Amino acid sequence: MAGGKGAASVWPWLGIALVVILLDQFTKTLILGYYTPGQGTPVTSFFNIVRVHNTGAAFSFLAGASGWQRWFFIGLGLAAAAFIVFMLRRHGHQRLFAWALALILGGALGNVIDRALHGYVVDFLDFHWGGRHFPAFNIADSAITVGAALLILDELLRVRRSR
Repeated sequence: MAGGKGAASVWPWLGIALVVILLDQFTKTLILGYYTPGQGTPVTSFFNIVRVHNTGAAFSFLAGASGWQRWFFIGLGLAAAAFIVFMLRRHGHQRLFAWALALILGGALGNVIDRALHGYVVDFLDFHWGGRHFPAFNIADSAITVGAALLILDELLRVRRSR
């Protein structure tokens, strides 16, 4: 791209994605080292740390499938990562949009690493209230969620500016 807003501007965003990946993998390594599957520790009246293996996607979607979903989600995550890097190369100068993409990229690759290494994603953050548990999640999932919220905010601000 012309004007200096091309490939060079992608590096800070890839650095942010790398920090997300490292934090995600570090926390998952701790969980794998200190907890057995299903084991948990109450932290507060509404939060536990628990080791859960998710072979599916968000909210355990397709977790009961026969195993093909592992490769499907690895492929999907890698395709999404390639698209996000492409978008970062083109729009790295748009700070809020690029932050969102960097967080989503780091989260997606964090979960792809789990699927490739273990065949499942390691989840461990367990929030509950009144006997109901939100599905356990991890740092990668959190980064994806914050990134998605930032994408929505970016679009709302873009629409507002165009009025």
